[in-house]
Amino acid sequence: MNKIIEMFSKACEYSIKIMVYMAVCQRDNVRVGLKEVASAINSPEPFTAKILQQLVRQGLLVSFKGPNGGFFLERPADKVLLREIVEKIDGPSLIDTCVLGFKNCSGEKPCPIHHKYKPIKEMIQNELLSVSIAQIDKGIIEGLGNLKDALEA
Repeated sequence: MNKIIEMFSKACEYSIKIMVYMAVCQRDNVRVGLKEVASAINSPEPFTAKILQQLVRQGLLVSFKGPNGGFFLERPADKVLLREIVEKIDGPSLIDTCVLGFKNCSGEKPCPIHHKYKPIKEMIQNELLSVSIAQIDKGIIEGLGNLKDALEA
């Protein structure tokens, strides 16, 4: 997954890790705080705090203050797709813009590699970004991935 995540910003990469970690914690009905999240994903606390705030503002997480407070997913993990996280954190540019950065690239006015990149972009949209956080969590449960390895930077 790390090779693919390199397409995303650091904030997006950590957002995905946070969302996966939240899904794992939510299996046990556990709310987690900033320190635990930062430690679990191996991220500096100030950076993690900013990302958590952004995920709350974007409607992906809910935050509760107080002794029983913490963060958890706003809705079930099977209703949160990677595409939504990527678009809310990095914007739609990965999907909607020209790989070379040409402003007028389209099927009618393609850039030099438009037709080579189009199937890759479609694969990303259809396969990778259609994966839910629950599917990633299920893969971890089934031993298809190790949570610790997946969460470490």
